[in-house]
Amino acid sequence: MVELNIKKEKPMRFRCCAGFWHALAGALMVLVGIFLWFNPAISILALALYLGFALIVIGAGYITSSLEADNGWWTFVGVLDVLVGIILVTNMGVTAATLPIIFGIWCLAVGAAQLVTSYKFGRQNLPWGWSMALGVLGVVFGFIIIEHPLVGTIAISTLLGLYLVAYGLFEIGEYWYFKKLENSVMS
Repeated sequence: MVELNIKKEKPMRFRCCAGFWHALAGALMVLVGIFLWFNPAISILALALYLGFALIVIGAGYITSSLEADNGWWTFVGVLDVLVGIILVTNMGVTAATLPIIFGIWCLAVGAAQLVTSYKFGRQNLPWGWSMALGVLGVVFGFIIIEHPLVGTIAISTLLGLYLVAYGLFEIGEYWYFKKLENSVMS
């Protein structure tokens, strides 16, 4: 007869992915989001720097994709994104004052490129409706922002604040969900 020596181990502690720091980060995101709603100038400065770096990376991606797909409009959007990104990063004072106008021109250019792309999609019997709708929306939004830069400033800071509040609430909710899950596993 073979004797098995089974060793009892302490039960493993259930460790989940959303700890206290998620809840804290979520609360801070909510506070920063609300702060940005009431301080558009600060949100414009911070966004200018972030958006500048993001546009440089996005523009490089468009340029790379345009070379693979032989799409001149993507090259145009990519070069525009890189140039606008460099302007945003290197001229912070000017950027804060002109970001709504730059954003409006960018919306116009990307909207126009989206309209041309939707036309190309239609000629190739590909789905084109959403592309055209986004293009029209971009052009209209661009004209509104250029005509009323304050609308652009308020829209940018409101959307950024809304995103941060939503993200923060999600983080807090995730913390409580996983805390509840951890308690049910441990019981």
